[in-house]
Amino acid sequence: MAKSESIAVNRKSEIISAAIEVFAETGYFRATTAQVAQRANISQPYVFRFFSTKEELLLAALEASWTRVADAFRKVAESAAPERLETALTKAYEDILQSHRNEVFLQMQAQTIGEDVIREAMRNGFGEVRRIVLDSFCRAELPNAEERTMLFLARGMLCNVSAALGMPELMEK
Repeated sequence: MAKSESIAVNRKSEIISAAIEVFAETGYFRATTAQVAQRANISQPYVFRFFSTKEELLLAALEASWTRVADAFRKVAESAAPERLETALTKAYEDILQSHRNEVFLQMQAQTIGEDVIREAMRNGFGEVRRIVLDSFCRAELPNAEERTMLFLARGMLCNVSAALGMPELMEK
């Protein structure tokens, strides 16, 4: 990769990171590309060099957030012992929620956006995560893999609500 290509890739990643922060803090509909540019310390026209619309930027931000979860779960699925799989997946998600909270909040907001392309991105991301969890539970020969997958994902959603509302008691055992 040439140096200029590397700089462009880094700049694009910085714009996506800035967008995740701005969209999570402000909300997608209220956020502007000018705010994203300011957060990334670049000009607004430079944002449009990489993303022709705010929706395209949101899609890239969602893809980055879903990729993070999927990659973390794949890593756990490849390395965790069957008896520790569910606990290790839970820990991986808790780590993401702790270190990439804005990505999770962005996903939560995107669930309410009615545009077909956004809904499709959310279905694809959530569907991929579901497949990874279900496949890993099946490979580990955990009983009731389908039901355990549903409960695991439901607990993850409850973790999101707990974090968003500042209600840790929702997660107390």
